[in-house]
Amino acid sequence: MAEAADLQGMNRSPARRWLRRTASLIVGVPLAAGLLAGPAVPAQAHGTAKAPTGSRTVDVALDTLAPSAPVEGDTLTVSGTLTNKGKKTVTDAEVDLRVGPRLSGRSAIDEAARRTGYQPGSDPAKLGGAYTLNVAKLASGVSQDFTLAVPVDKLGLDEEGVYQLGVSLTGRTADSGYQVLGIRRTFLPWQPEDTENKTALTYLWPLIASAHVTAETGSDEQQTPVFADDDLAQELAPGGRLEQMVSLGRQLPVTWVIDPDLLAAVDAMTRNYRVRVGDTTVAGTNQALAKQWLATLEASVKDGKVVALPFADPDLASIAHRGKNVRGTLSHLQTATEAAALTVETILHVTPSTDFAWPVNGAIDPSVVDVATSAGAHKVIARSDSLDETGGLSYTPTAARPIGGGTTAVVSDYRLSTLFEGDLSRAGDSTLAVQKFLAHTLALTEQAPARERSIVVAPQRTPTAAQAQSMARALQALSEEHWTRPLDLVAAAATKPDAKATTKVPRASRYPKKLRSQELPTQAFQDIWTTQEALTSFQVILTQPDRVVTPFGNAVNRSMSTSWRGRALEAQRYRDSVRTYLQNLTNEVQLITKSDVTLSGRSATIPVTVQNKLVQGVDHLKLRLTSGNATRLKLDGGAAVAEQPVRIAGGHSQSVKFDAAANANGQAQVTARLYTEDGTPYGEAMTFAVKVSEVTPTVLLVIAGGLLLLVLAGIRMYTHRKRTAAGGTVEGDGGESEQPSDPAPDTGPESGDPSGPGEKVDR
Repeated sequence: MAEAADLQGMNRSPARRWLRRTASLIVGVPLAAGLLAGPAVPAQAHGTAKAPTGSRTVDVALDTLAPSAPVEGDTLTVSGTLTNKGKKTVTDAEVDLRVGPRLSGRSAIDEAARRTGYQPGSDPAKLGGAYTLNVAKLASGVSQDFTLAVPVDKLGLDEEGVYQLGVSLTGRTADSGYQVLGIRRTFLPWQPEDTENKTALTYLWPLIASAHVTAETGSDEQQTPVFADDDLAQELAPGGRLEQMVSLGRQLPVTWVIDPDLLAAVDAMTRNYRVRVGDTTVAGTNQALAKQWLATLEASVKDGKVVALPFADPDLASIAHRGKNVRGTLSHLQTATEAAALTVETILHVTPSTDFAWPVNGAIDPSVVDVATSAGAHKVIARSDSLDETGGLSYTPTAARPIGGGTTAVVSDYRLSTLFEGDLSRAGDSTLAVQKFLAHTLALTEQAPARERSIVVAPQRTPTAAQAQSMARALQALSEEHWTRPLDLVAAAATKPDAKATTKVPRASRYPKKLRSQELPTQAFQDIWTTQEALTSFQVILTQPDRVVTPFGNAVNRSMSTSWRGRALEAQRYRDSVRTYLQNLTNEVQLITKSDVTLSGRSATIPVTVQNKLVQGVDHLKLRLTSGNATRLKLDGGAAVAEQPVRIAGGHSQSVKFDAAANANGQAQVTARLYTEDGTPYGEAMTFAVKVSEVTPTVLLVIAGGLLLLVLAGIRMYTHRKRTAAGGTVEGDGGESEQPSDPAPDTGPESGDPSGPGEKVDR
């Protein structure tokens, strides 16, 4: 970003201001100044490292600075901690403020932030006088608290702008003379009067989390979801990351940027849910936390602006660089976008904007832009370190600018967007970040005070609780709107762009190597395609496909999530778990293994059993039987292949019967396999042998002789009875012989064990 105009209106001599400040100190009276001696706290062990010396001997931490942006009549209070990192005791020490010089723009702020240690000539004289605090002794490894309070009118601030503010400790040790032994710098924004043309500031407030929900659901009517862990509850609990984001964000003028998958996961937690623990699942118990968080969020966004990312926040750069040429990948992005609005509207009862795409770190190239807009988004949230300004602008331009094809790039400010990264759990680090944020926003406004601009801040996707608290403190300090005013993202995207702002999307070769190395591999998208193909084949046989399509479709979207960056092994495990669970469900519809069959005649019926262990019915399946030797064994009217439809209720089996005709003795291999109606094979094929045993003439003679003997015996018995009866008549049994019927088509739940050996099928 060009910084030539950082010097505009900032050329007043710093020497004159220091002289005025020194004069004011002579007559000034401190409002409050005190040294709070806290309990001795041993510093961290130095081990074998060389002890700090010179102006790095004492570490000065600035824990609080209030007010962060003072105005006339205020009293500036600075509190912090002194820690002796050296090996010698510090004696006769003094703690002082050092105010100035006024910094000439954003580059000067960055340079001052990088400096460590005391630098004569760069660091101004100490405030001194009545505002000096005495520290008689500070032993090695000991920490001590301090507080300084000075009226703002005693600081010698004149022109509006950003001033360097330092706190130093000057003293002596046994082996050194009187010198500066420690210093910490921060920034003090000063604006005695409100700016007429305020900078429009858009701050994105992301609610995004990693994937926790699996593809698995319960067999009950509600399809109880199964979570991979219960870690999300920790983030929703008081003090947790997501709880802080919502409780802080509801008080701030921010644009909510939400991953609908997070909403869906928390909404699932408000009802019965299960948590996987090893090979089993246990009941989830954090329904109250989930309900409270959602209720607070719904109230917070009711009157705000909500931007919904595609479901599960897909990694746009990974898709662009590794996945777009894999079949089906772009269609998943489309379905993720379509699911976004519906999810947010259903759970939060607000209508979100789905017109924004947010690549990781705002890094773009032509392929990323193409993918980002392929699902319907017309605005891409980029970042200024990705689009270099080449138009010679002397100020930071407005965020929005056209980049061709009807697409608008909303370019967030790199410095402001990255200020709250890193560990901000220590008060001193948080305070420095807040003051630097305020300094940059004021310096940015002063670059072109006559020109009102729109600036966007897009922080990291998943801020920690400490980072969220620091961001909130910074925004609260701007609440008086002295030099900024809030603007939502939709309005920022519609702002008139600067004519000379860059609109050229950088080449693919300029995409950051570090980000490229974190992308999902091409294999990941191939795995996703394999899973989707299996899902497509499976769903067509189901009578209630939504019970499977919805949870697996969401799981497929989660497999492409940005949250997997830097977690390649976890991402692979998640994809594997989705694919494995789908395969297990698919295998619940199967053929029961059949033993070899013997035909005792020239024609017979061959039954094959299909088992459905799913809780829902299956339909649109065909069972195909194929004779391996059509000369010896024909099926259904003389064909080598026969098919029968299959329709089975959940938890039941069906015996499917095929007519068979034998032409010669011997053995024929028969293959049974399930197919969908479009001819796609389903499951594994099953092969069994059919043995044909034809009846010979000798056997027929034996059978005929036996029948003749039976007839003669019957005649003899009849004659005998007739003789012995006194002229009476003997009747035969008039009942019908009963033939056993074939098994019913639906046999109810059956064993999945194979049939017994030597199964014999009679004519």
